[in-house]
Amino acid sequence: MPDLLIELFSEEIPARMQKRASEDLKKRITDGLVEAGLTYASAGAFATPRRLALSVEGLLAESPTTVEERKGPRVDAPEKALEGFLRGAGVSKDDLEIRDEKKGQVYFAKITKQGRPAAEIVAEVLEATIRNFPWPKSMRWGSGSLKWVRPLHSILCILSAEDGAEVVPLDIDGIKAGNTAFGHRFMSPETFSVSGFDDYVTKLKTHKVILDPQERADHIWHDATNQAFAQGLEVVEDQGLLAEVAGLVEWPVVLMGDIAEDFIDLPPEVLQTSMKEHQKFFSVKNPKTGRIEKFITVANRETADHGATILAGNQKVLFARLSDAKFFWENDLRTVARDGMEAMSKPLENVTFHNKLGSQADRITRIAALAREIAPIVGADANEAETAAKVAKADLSSEMVYEFPELQGIMGRYYAKAAGLSDAVADACRDHYSPLGPSDDVPTEPVSVAVALADKLDTLTGFWAIDEKPTGSKDPFALRRAALGVTRLLLTNNVRLHLDRFIDEQLVAHQIAVADENDGVIDTLKEILEEIAKHGVFGAAFEAISDRLSEDEKAAVNSAAGGVPDTSADLLAFFHDRLKVFLKDEGIRHDVIDACLAMDGADDITLLVKRARALQGMLDTENGANLIQGFKRANNILTQAEEKDGVEYSFGPDIKFAETDEERSLFAALDVAETKITPAMEAEDFTAAMEAMAPLRGPVDAFFEAVQVNADNDVVRRNRLNLLGRIRQVCLGVADLTKIEG
Repeated sequence: MPDLLIELFSEEIPARMQKRASEDLKKRITDGLVEAGLTYASAGAFATPRRLALSVEGLLAESPTTVEERKGPRVDAPEKALEGFLRGAGVSKDDLEIRDEKKGQVYFAKITKQGRPAAEIVAEVLEATIRNFPWPKSMRWGSGSLKWVRPLHSILCILSAEDGAEVVPLDIDGIKAGNTAFGHRFMSPETFSVSGFDDYVTKLKTHKVILDPQERADHIWHDATNQAFAQGLEVVEDQGLLAEVAGLVEWPVVLMGDIAEDFIDLPPEVLQTSMKEHQKFFSVKNPKTGRIEKFITVANRETADHGATILAGNQKVLFARLSDAKFFWENDLRTVARDGMEAMSKPLENVTFHNKLGSQADRITRIAALAREIAPIVGADANEAETAAKVAKADLSSEMVYEFPELQGIMGRYYAKAAGLSDAVADACRDHYSPLGPSDDVPTEPVSVAVALADKLDTLTGFWAIDEKPTGSKDPFALRRAALGVTRLLLTNNVRLHLDRFIDEQLVAHQIAVADENDGVIDTLKEILEEIAKHGVFGAAFEAISDRLSEDEKAAVNSAAGGVPDTSADLLAFFHDRLKVFLKDEGIRHDVIDACLAMDGADDITLLVKRARALQGMLDTENGANLIQGFKRANNILTQAEEKDGVEYSFGPDIKFAETDEERSLFAALDVAETKITPAMEAEDFTAAMEAMAPLRGPVDAFFEAVQVNADNDVVRRNRLNLLGRIRQVCLGVADLTKIEG
C-alpha cells in the first residue's frame, strides 16, 4: 500500500488562515479519495507560512472494481424510457437481463466500473481541491485563472512504496507536480528531492524548516521560558499569540529584549497589549513586582550577530509605540486628576449607542438607576453601585481605550483609583463587562455584580424593546452572551432576583426615553415604573393606578407601553432557552427544565436551577425513574376517567374504602411523603422534597400490580381514582412531571 505526500508551496499564508487551511486540505483530499474508492489508514495535515502539506498513509494502490445492479423499466415500457435507461446506465440493450417481478417483466443492468490507479485518482482530486479551495480571501496572479491565497509556486505530489516513489502526473496552469521542495527562504532557499514523508520532514529540518506548527510553538515556548527563567523572570502566557507567532516563522529563533526605563511604570496591561497588538511580542514580567520588564520576539532566521541587529530594530519600533502609549496614559491621568471620572464620561453624551436607544450617556443613566435597585438584593451599597455605574464606562472616552479598545474596563479601574474612588467602585469599572463567555471568570464582589447585572439587563431589554433580537446564527449585539452572563452572575453568586420585575422596569424606562415630551404619557409611565417595584410586573402596576387615569390616559399608556407584557414574556423565554443550553453541560435535560418552568417562580433563575438540579438528581436514580413511570400511568388513567365521567378526581380518598393491603400501604406512603414534602417545598429545599417523593416508587408499583382501579363497585372505583389523584397532586407539587419525556 503506497503512501501519499502532497505539498503546496506558495508565498506567505496569513497565520490566522493556516490551521483552517490545513484542515480543509485534509478533509477535501481524503473525502475525495474515499468517494473514488481509495481508502487509507491515516492522514495528517501541516502548515507553515509558505506551505500546506498532507501525508496519507496506507492508501490503496488502485480503486476496487465494482459491479452495480440497476433496475430499469418494464419490458413493455415505451421505447423512449428504455433509451433513457440505457444512456444513464451506459450499456446496450444486449447487456440487459430480463427478470420476472410482481408487476411483469423488468429490465436489469449490471454496470461494471473498472478500478483505477491511485495516481490517476489523486491527480483528479488534488486538482479539484486546488481549484476550489475555500480560502477566506484569494487572489489571481500573472495571466492564469488559478486563484490561491498568495501566488502558488510549486506542487509536490508523490506516491511512495517499498519499491520507490512515483510523481503523480499533474499540471495546473503550468505548475507541474514534482518530487522537490524548497527550504527556508533565507537560510536554505535551494530545492531538494524527497522520497516519502519521513524523508521530507528530515530534509526540511536540514534546510531550516520545522513543518509541524505545534512543534514550532513548543520550541518557541521552551526557549522563551528558559531565557526568562535564567534572569528570574516569567513569560506572560498567551496561547493565542503563541499559535499566531508559530504561524509567522518556519525556523523560530527566540530573542529577549529590554523595555526602556521610560515605560516600566506603565500599567502592565498597557505594555502587554501594545506589544502584542503591534509587534507580536510576548511580555516578560518580574514575578516579585508584577511589572513588565522585558519582551520576547521570535525571528524567522539565525544571524551572525545572534539577533542583535533584529533586537535593536525591534526595540526602536517598540520605543515609538510605547511613547504613544505613555502619552495617552499621562493625558488621561491629567484629565481624571483635574475633572474627575464623571467629567471623563461627558463626551459620551455625543456617542450614539444605537440610533433607537440613544447615546452612551443615556444608557449610563439607565444602568445607574437599575444598579441602585439591584444593589440591596446582591448585598451591595446602593450609593456605591450607582456611582460605579455612572463611571464604569468613562474610560470609553479616554485616549488609551480609543487606541486599544480591548483595554476598556481595565483602564477604567486605573482611572477610578487615580480619581480617589473606592476599590469596590474601581473593581466594578473593570469587572462589569464580565463574564464575556461560558468560561470567563464571574465577578463576585457585590458592587461589581450589581453593575454587571444592570449593564446586561439594560442591553437585553433595550434591543428587545426595538425588536432587534437574535435570529438563527446571527447575533450582532451579542445578546445570547449577555443572557448567559446574567444567568452565570445569578447562579455563581446565588442571587435571588425576579427577572420579571426588572425586565418590565427597563422596558418601561426605554419607552419613557423615546416618548414624546408633549404627549403627557411620560408622567404616567413614571408612575407605573414606581408601581412595578411594589407589584412586580407591568400589568399589576398599571392596574394599581388605572382607577385614577382617564380613558385617554389609559389609551396613551396602551399605545406607548401596551406591548411590554408580551415583550417581557418573550425575553424571559429567551433566558430560559439559554439556560437550557447552559445546563446541558451539567447533564440536565431540556424536559427537566420544562417541568420546572411550569412551576411558580420561573423568573427566578437561581430557584429554577435549584429545582431542576434536584429533579435531575432524582431522575438519575432507579427509584426516581420508575416513579415517573408510575406517575404517568396514574395520570393517564385519571385523564381517561375524567374525560369519560366528566368530573375531576381531586377529592380526598378515604382509607376506609381501601380493600387491599397495597391500597392501605399507598395511603400510608403518601401521608409520610406529604409530611416531608410540604415543609421542604416551603423551605425551597427541593433536594429534600425529591428525596421524600422517590420512595413512593415501591408502593405505587405494588398498587398497580395488585389493584384494579376500575372496580365494579362504583364507590371503590371513585375512591381509587381519587387515590390516583392524590399521587398526581403530590408529584405535581414538586414539578410538572407531565413534561418529562420517556
